[in-house]
Amino acid sequence: MTYKKIILVLSILSIIGCKNESQTSRSSETEVKEGNIKTSKRKLAKFEPEDGKVLLFVGQELEAVGGLEKYNDGYLDHFDKPAGWTTYTNINPGENSFGRIQEGLDGIWETHDWGDHHYNATLQLNDPNYSNMALAIGLQFVNHEEKVADGTHDQYINRLADFLLSLGKRPVFLRIAYEFDGEPWNHYDQKSTVKAYRRMVDMIRTKGVTNTAFVWQSTGFMSPKDGQLEAWYPGDAYVDWLGFSFFNRWEEQKMIAFARKKGKPVFIAEASPTISAPDTKTTGNTIETQLSNPKQAEEAWQKWFIPFFKTIDDNPDVVKAVHYINCHWDSHRMWFKNPTFKNIDARLQLSDSISKRWREITSDPKYIKSSPELYDQLWNKAQ
Repeated sequence: MTYKKIILVLSILSIIGCKNESQTSRSSETEVKEGNIKTSKRKLAKFEPEDGKVLLFVGQELEAVGGLEKYNDGYLDHFDKPAGWTTYTNINPGENSFGRIQEGLDGIWETHDWGDHHYNATLQLNDPNYSNMALAIGLQFVNHEEKVADGTHDQYINRLADFLLSLGKRPVFLRIAYEFDGEPWNHYDQKSTVKAYRRMVDMIRTKGVTNTAFVWQSTGFMSPKDGQLEAWYPGDAYVDWLGFSFFNRWEEQKMIAFARKKGKPVFIAEASPTISAPDTKTTGNTIETQLSNPKQAEEAWQKWFIPFFKTIDDNPDVVKAVHYINCHWDSHRMWFKNPTFKNIDARLQLSDSISKRWREITSDPKYIKSSPELYDQLWNKAQ
């Protein structure tokens, strides 16, 4: 074969390859590149949007999210309705949390305050302002991982499964034992927590729940060494999404690389502007950040918001959901002495300059918000 014929054949093969690749549906598989390494194609996870699209969530308690008669100065009262919101609950009955004795699954059906202001998922679910929104649930069971793992707390898992079933087609992202590696505030036992996670997933699936994606969330910076995340990992069959928290020390996170290794999407499951102080690594302290203060708001934009959005933009193949915590942190008892949040007020609506830039960026079509078609769009990705 002559040189010209070889070139012609190679050109034709290249065109055919490109055509076939362009015809491949991105709703069913995605191609990931990292440096010079090209990984194999993967199917999209449950409720995962296509590359370059990001589900926008906001949280975390009633005051922060708003949109209700009594709670009417939150995110929903000032910005376009996001794709979803986040709430929290627990399976740690008998534990004292800032004056409240927990009952288990607190904040799901009734209004409860365990130190972080008011939670009531049912109040939100029943309000029309929360229609066409997905729900993300942070579920913790600190000090009770062994009881979840050995079946002692099965009644709570069954009640939670029934609650999930009652939501019909509303997509749910369940973050089981979120920030599992968050020592010392979580101090989960590794072996029992992995077993508990698996037991919960198995039981919820056995109940027939299909509207729930399971999210495995690290702190992002507490498991920096090779093998540490792997030791906590419950297995591919039990995890739909990987998550991490984007506070101060965000630059130390290892979850995005781990997600590419596992072929899973990433949910930045907790994010709020916190900036490291000089002694952060030894004390946990962050600098005061009040978004009502123009100077502090601008510093937060430069040192936290820009890196936050850059992390999303630089990783369109894996970062597919984010949750902004629009919280008045320093007004809640839980955080009065907490070194990270004791001087933080992250309510976007307090800063005209932050609000303007937030609206401009999140108005990009890449950010998925609430719409009448949202559920169908996410369920189509889940098939």
